[in-house]
Amino acid sequence: MTASPTILLDEKPLDADAIATIARRGARLGLGPAALHRIREGRALIERFAASGKPAYGLNTGLGASVDTSLSAADLVAFQRSVTHSHSVGIGPALPVEAVRAMLAARICGMAAGGTGASEAVAAGLVAALNAGIHPVIPSWGSIGAADLLPLGHLGRALGGEGEVNYQGRVMPAAQALALAGLPPLDLREKDGHALIVANSLSTGTACLLIEDVRLFIDWSLAAVALNYEAFRSPLSVIDAQALAARPAFGQQVIGARLRALLIGSDLWREGAARRLQDPLSYRCVPQVWGALSHVLEQAHAATEIELHHSGDNPIVLAESGRIVSNGNFDLTSFALCWEQLGQALAHCAAGIANRCLRLMSPAASELPRFLSARGQSRAGYAELQKPLAALEAEIRHLANPMSISPLAVSDSIEDQSSMAPRVVAKASAIVERLRYLVAIEMMCAATAIELRGVTGRLGPQMRQLHDAIRDLVAPLKEDRELSRDLENISRMVSAPWPFATIAWP
Repeated sequence: MTASPTILLDEKPLDADAIATIARRGARLGLGPAALHRIREGRALIERFAASGKPAYGLNTGLGASVDTSLSAADLVAFQRSVTHSHSVGIGPALPVEAVRAMLAARICGMAAGGTGASEAVAAGLVAALNAGIHPVIPSWGSIGAADLLPLGHLGRALGGEGEVNYQGRVMPAAQALALAGLPPLDLREKDGHALIVANSLSTGTACLLIEDVRLFIDWSLAAVALNYEAFRSPLSVIDAQALAARPAFGQQVIGARLRALLIGSDLWREGAARRLQDPLSYRCVPQVWGALSHVLEQAHAATEIELHHSGDNPIVLAESGRIVSNGNFDLTSFALCWEQLGQALAHCAAGIANRCLRLMSPAASELPRFLSARGQSRAGYAELQKPLAALEAEIRHLANPMSISPLAVSDSIEDQSSMAPRVVAKASAIVERLRYLVAIEMMCAATAIELRGVTGRLGPQMRQLHDAIRDLVAPLKEDRELSRDLENISRMVSAPWPFATIAWP
């Protein structure tokens, strides 16, 4: 069996792709000498403050509204051990294993940035648990995004030997899993409990996974658009390079170039091949709508890597200047707004996909049999597909509504502003999950429309390859049948990495 590769966190921070590789593909994580040096420097400052009794939030004070409570020297360690317990109040379904791994990796990255003051033993313990495949069972609801205190509380409690973990495919007591893996429970010392929880690691880690998912959606959805262009016999003037350059809105030229690459060799490039001079806007404005999506994805990516590459801890441990400074760097308003915007961009794409599918099924728009029924109106064809089509688009539109505005004040009104970042990322992920089914519907409709129109032989090589891949999964609709399984098969295909090596993105 091939050993899992190791990704080294050292001079350079990890990027979002590395977090996804660790979370989803089993890569191991290692700490290099530069990362360890930053951790040790921050820890040395914590130990100096602890010895001197100089006030530092979370070291020798209570948390939140209890900041005015001083801790005795004898209570410093016991308090840190209580922190993970008191914050283990998450609720709801457990996070998927890949989300837990992403969260663990993101917290390690934060510690390696040097601003947490966590002990080297705790950082090394997180790395060891990640590499051993010990995944705490963590409820997915409860964090308001003023640091992901609750999920990280459950993580710290489990790695301390209490609660449950998923290990080798089974849920078991944390102490049992640690013993089986040959790992000791985390030994939390001064500041360690607080250093474990005071970060946005759930938001950041799951955002790294979502970046990968949205990129895949863009790949597959553009392929579905190109196949629909073939099916609808669309004029390709909408992806003309010179026209798109005349008003270079964000992203539209890149999307136009990608669609042109997908349609190389298509008969649609021939003069007179298109049925109309202009198509409906859901066809005509794909470069603009998907261009907007690609632009806001770049913004969300940049916001995510700011969090991944730096320490958003409060207080921040500034080893070079010998200071521990209370601050608001944990606030994720800019991050949350980027992901809210991305959810709205995805909703625009959902509307476009749904409308194109409806146009294909309409004889007035497509000049094809109603509902793409091969046997005419004696059979339903794809008529009933319009119901999940409409339901998915409505759910996506609902999920795109903002939730980061004006959350309740908590902690005796000390925490009177928060971003709701983890739930903002979660609802964007829920949008992508539904979009995969919309893309599956568009591909299925487009493949059928191509056959009904009799233009299979006019496809370019890329679209012929995609058409064949769809037909390998789903038979032509010659007679009414259950379609749920067909949709699941195509949805699984569009959830996987892009397989067509011959289609090179520009």
